[in-house]
Amino acid sequence: MHLIADGVTPTSRLVLVKDLETDDGYAFELANPLFLTVGDRIAFEGDGLVIVRAGGERLSPTGDWFTRCGPGSLRRR
Repeated sequence: MHLIADGVTPTSRLVLVKDLETDDGYAFELANPLFLTVGDRIAFEGDGLVIVRAGGERLSPTGDWFTRCGPGSLRRR
């Protein structure tokens, strides 16, 4: 599923996420899988991921950046 991580666009359905890949070949792998609920907004801020729940609660799940393409894939960012 394609998710938009602009901090504004809400998710349209319940989604189980364990990693998020960017258009430039990087991936943010969460330390633990997380359910995104309807209305959650996601964004990359600094070196991490921020999720804003529909009710306004902000979550900053832990995880690491990796590359997914090219030689030596799965290297840290």
